[in-house]
Formats: sequence, C-alpha cells, structure tokens
Amino acid sequence: MKTNRRDLLKAAAAAGALGAVWPLVSGLSPAQAVEAAGLLGAEYDPAPFTLGVASGDPTPTGFVLWTRLAPEPLAAEQALPEVVEVKWVVAEDRDLRRVVARGTAPASATLGHSVHVSVDGLRDGRQYWYAFSALGRRSRLGRTRTAPAGPVSRVRFASANCQAFHGGYYAAHRGIAREDIDFVVHLGDYIYEGGPVSGPRGNGTAVDFTLGDYRRRHALYKGDRSLREAHAAHPWFLTWDDHEVVDNYSGTGGGAPFMQRRAAAYQAWYENMPHRDDSETALPDPEIHRVRRWGDLLELTVLDLRSYRSAQNLPDGTILGARQKDWLKRGVDRAPDSWHCWVNSIMLNQLRGRPGGDFMFTDQWDGFLAEREEVLTHVHRSGLEDLVVITGDWHSAFVGDVRTDFDEPSSPIVGTEFTAHSISSNAYSPAWNAANGPRMGAANPHLQYFEGNRYGYDLYEVTPERWTTSMRVVQDLQDPVSPVTTLTAFHVDRGKAGAYEDPATKNSPAQYRRG
Repeated sequence: MKTNRRDLLKAAAAAGALGAVWPLVSGLSPAQAVEAAGLLGAEYDPAPFTLGVASGDPTPTGFVLWTRLAPEPLAAEQALPEVVEVKWVVAEDRDLRRVVARGTAPASATLGHSVHVSVDGLRDGRQYWYAFSALGRRSRLGRTRTAPAGPVSRVRFASANCQAFHGGYYAAHRGIAREDIDFVVHLGDYIYEGGPVSGPRGNGTAVDFTLGDYRRRHALYKGDRSLREAHAAHPWFLTWDDHEVVDNYSGTGGGAPFMQRRAAAYQAWYENMPHRDDSETALPDPEIHRVRRWGDLLELTVLDLRSYRSAQNLPDGTILGARQKDWLKRGVDRAPDSWHCWVNSIMLNQLRGRPGGDFMFTDQWDGFLAEREEVLTHVHRSGLEDLVVITGDWHSAFVGDVRTDFDEPSSPIVGTEFTAHSISSNAYSPAWNAANGPRMGAANPHLQYFEGNRYGYDLYEVTPERWTTSMRVVQDLQDPVSPVTTLTAFHVDRGKAGAYEDPATKNSPAQYRRG
C-alpha cells in the first residue's frame, strides 16, 4: 500500500512542514511539485497526455472527447507552441482498426492546450473506443458510448461527488472504472479550492486565485490514477457545486475581484472537463443545465445550482435563477412518459437539526424556501410521476421522500431523493453521526435513512418497472486499491412514489432508519 495521504499531510502539518509535501505550495518548480505529488500517491500518464482522456455528454449520435496537453502537469502554463494540432480517432474496436470518425483539433494556449471534440454522425446505443495523438506521442485508449434511441430495457449508471485530494485515495473511482455501467454523473466538488496549504495566499480571498492556480489544482487531482481510469472507461455528465470556485459562493454576488476569480475557476473547469457547451461560447460562463434522454427509459435533467443563485434566506431568493427555473418548469410540463432524474448538487429535501428547530444548512435548497415550494408544487400539479433526485455535497448518505410541504407529513410525495456518500471528502465523526442521526430522523419525517461513516458512490439500475440505488462503499479510504462492497440498496417502483429498502440489506449499519 502506498503512503497514507491524509495521515502524511496531518503529520506534516503537526511538524510545521506542510510546504515540504503539499504540491501546490508556492515556490516549487513544476518538477518539484510533481515529486511532492508523488509522495501523496499521484502519478501521471506519459507526456504530453499526462492528464489522460475523457468523454462526456453522450447523445444518440455522438459525444464529446477531451484531453489536455500538459507535459508539465503542475505548471500554470505549458512550454508548448501557441497552438498544437491534435489528431483524434474513434473506432468500433479497441485496436482502432474499424475507424468511424477521425480528425484534428487545435490545442491552444488560450484554453490551456485543452481539446474538446464534438463527434457526431454515429450510431445510437453503441460502444466506441478513441485516442488522441500529438507531438509524436499517442494518448491512452478511451472507451465511450452513444445514448440509445427508442425502447430501452435497462440503464446502469453511477454518481460521484466531493473528492478532496487531501482527504484520501480514489478507490471509489477505481470501483466506478470497473463497473458495467453506461455512464457516470458527477454531482460537484470535483476539486476543492482550499486544502492543507496554498502557500502565502492561505486558503484565498476574492483576489487570490488565478487561472494558473486553478489549472494546477485540477492537474493535481487528475494525478490520481483511479480518476483517470474512471474518465477513460465511461462517458460522464457533469455539474458543479461551490468548491470548484470557493466555498458557499453565489454566482451573482460579489464585486469585480470575485467575478475575476469566478471566471478563472470556470475557465479552468472547462479546460479540464469533457463538457459539451450548448451556448454559442463556453466562456466566460459555461452552460451546465441540460436535458438528455436515454432512449424511452430515462430523462436526465442536469441542474446548475451555483451560477444564477441569489444570496440565501431572502423572501424572493432564487437558487435556479429566473431563466433556469422557467426552463425546468417547461421541461416538467413537456416531460415524456419515463423515469425522470434530476441531477442536483445540493440537498433538495428539508433538513432540520431537531424537531421544530432551525435548518441545518441554508446553502442548500433550505435557503430558498419559496422557490422550492413553487417548483415542487408545479411538479405535483403537472402530474409528473417517477421523479428521482440524485444529490451530492453532504459527504453522507440520505434517502428521503420529496414532498410539496416538508412540514406537513400528509402532503403529497412527488419523488425520492438519494444523497450519496463522498468519494473522499471528510464526513462527520462517527460520534457525531451516532448522536445526530436519530435527531435528524425525528426532526424530518420525510427522512428514511442516514449513514455517514463511509465513503463511496451510488450505483443506479433502472428498468421500466423499478429504480434501484445501491450504495457502494470502500473498505479503507487510505488504501488506493480498497475493495468496494454494497452497503445497502433502495428501490422505487414505477408509478408509486416513495422508496423502500431491499430486504436483503436493510440490517446493514446506519445511524438512522425510519421504522
């Protein structure tokens, strides 16, 4: 087993020597930063494709392919020509002999020498392989697929969220890479703007983080082999939360210094993700919210809960923004007869800390009460059925009924929310979980389940008759090859609101279960 990442950082902090082991400390050369990252278990693909390859946003006719040329991954800027031509190829076989598409794309210094290739004209519901080449070298092989069109009997996918590099290894991503799934959904907090140390800047103020800082942080995270494997194995859909920019930020608040920082963070995110932007230009504001369909079985609605929100706890506050809210409500009105999955970065359900007490966190939907009631009432009045919301952020697992009025236990149930464990970001302590699990259960009658002592990802299997969520957890966060097992599973039957736990797993450990 490699060096325990989290304990090494704690020991260095206690000894006052964080600068010797944290790769992003100022003053290190790119080579010294890579060496420091290696002590924390990072390793990179051969140059110039050090950060790997990825695909995303599959449709029935294509997908987006991504890579980024970074011969010195932890450098803010690369010692490369202003523009490098990158060749790409897509084939029906892993040997890349049955080629169905190929071309070249410019990797420019303006966008960090990243490449986003929108491949179209392919057959639906098919698996494909791809690779890039540039500067006399070829990238690793990637595997992806197009979405199906028409009748579908099953879809399997996973969600990931909250993967603080300093929190532990990405054994959960290793598990995702090996799953037999159609795609991955990332629910946000792909990086953390803070960390054990950020040099003289500390954890940053509104003017501290530059584009180069964010580029280096993304490159550090991609240094975990398991994350690159998960990207290369499956296409991804992506949204974001706050730590891609700064903790608990509002996308519409702050003055010019903050807006400069936000623009830098958004650009670095785009440079490092397999994201297809549907707007005319991806920058300075990538368009995240979208609807994608997996045949006639699943409608996936990806939400952006950061870019357009107002401040919290205002009578007329908004988490969606006016345009995105109208878009979401129109989508509800036009929704097909299928399962409906909202990709939601922060908890939709109400969460009080004790009966009749305050909300635990108003950075989530609890800080936007009128808009939440408006949206969920619209769902109910529209007659929309079979709504499942998948959520990250909390570093713990929750299962809850989605109601039009959370303070009224007899109000209609309009869906189920599954909040997943984190990949590696620190959860609350076992003692906190044991004490507060029952309190949260008593304070929130819609809550069915809470478990906060583990790390991992959720795996979803959806058929025309039933939705199943399996909580996949790692045995040891500090083991990069830790085994992955299923903690428990919940089902939702088609046409019937509300989830129920699988009888075979309902005796698994948890800090709260509704009786």
